[in-house]
Amino acid sequence: MIQLAAQFQLASLYLGLQVGNTLTEVIHRKPLKVERFLRYRFFFEYDCSFSDCGWTFHKASPTWTTDQAFKTIEIFMTQTMHAILVEADRPLKWGETKRPEPASGEVLVKVAAAGLNRADLLQRRGMYPPPKGASDIMGLECSGTIEAVGPGVSKYKVGDRVCALLAGGGYAEYTTVDEGSLLPIPEGMSFMEAAALPEAMMTVYANVFMRCGLKQGETFLVHGGTSGIGTMAIQMAKSAGAAAIWTTAGTDDKCRYAQTLGASLALNYKTDDFESFFSDAGGTDVILDMVGGEYVQKNIAISKTNGRICNIAYQNGPKVELNLMPLMLKRLILTATTLRARSTEEKRAVREGVESQFWPDVVSGAIRPVIDSHFAFEDAEAAHAKMTSGGHVGKIMLVA
Repeated sequence: MIQLAAQFQLASLYLGLQVGNTLTEVIHRKPLKVERFLRYRFFFEYDCSFSDCGWTFHKASPTWTTDQAFKTIEIFMTQTMHAILVEADRPLKWGETKRPEPASGEVLVKVAAAGLNRADLLQRRGMYPPPKGASDIMGLECSGTIEAVGPGVSKYKVGDRVCALLAGGGYAEYTTVDEGSLLPIPEGMSFMEAAALPEAMMTVYANVFMRCGLKQGETFLVHGGTSGIGTMAIQMAKSAGAAAIWTTAGTDDKCRYAQTLGASLALNYKTDDFESFFSDAGGTDVILDMVGGEYVQKNIAISKTNGRICNIAYQNGPKVELNLMPLMLKRLILTATTLRARSTEEKRAVREGVESQFWPDVVSGAIRPVIDSHFAFEDAEAAHAKMTSGGHVGKIMLVA
């Protein structure tokens, strides 16, 4: 058997290639760097008999055409990558797994950075499984460069720098994503910054603006104002012209930071009675809450007539005993949503809204990601530990 290095030299000889040249794959018709072959492990006998598949070819000779030689290599190339793998009761592992291929309407992204979300912690514990058909690898947002495009992709091309909302698969070297869930990375923005945007911006837009219809001149409250969602919600509400932006956070320092982002009032929920304070201030029109538990009744109490309350998580628990009479008397809307399991069509609509209404602010710098810290993908275990411990402000990132 000839090892990879020898095979690569042989392939280069008959294809007339040098490392770094750009080719078009015979089978998938996708741009490919020859150097990528160095990442694959595949072997063949000198007479080109491929024992693992049972295929036999004549001994390589200079009479081979480029297509014949390339197709031979392509058929037997092992399509693998590294990703964060979850094993029960063990630390997260940067291991080898199958590389995905883009289906119709999808692109293959070489991942440069990925954002952590609390949903990742739940998925790791088996409490938030991926939707049917989605990757079982963690990671709901990423950024990177498009490596290949599937049939029907029209807006993006190979080499484009993009960030993406994912149903899963972000903690990996490569991931596939529907074209409708992509956003272009503004010039001058780093991959790490871009990867911090999709999940937060699309979650806020889908819930605060599409679901609750926050309008210019209204009062908005977001709990957890220095979380990844909270920091983005404050900035987007400010951009949309909210008359007042209120928030809660767990320390005085976090409250002060939330005000630098645009919050007009930030209360420390550990020391302040925000229910009384916000009620005395006249109440709020729209509330975005990820706490749940006892906050559900408090949110009802501090809502104005015709107010809208939306939960996107229940960190303090989903089971509560409620007095619903104020809900009826004030004609409130109490709703809750998730983004991950929505159809590609629904996600496309959310992305279109973000891109048309708020992406210009990202390009100008008026809206910016808030990043607490970053870790190498191989150190995802430490990144999860940091998120579990709390205390961070903004997003925790993984970078290649």
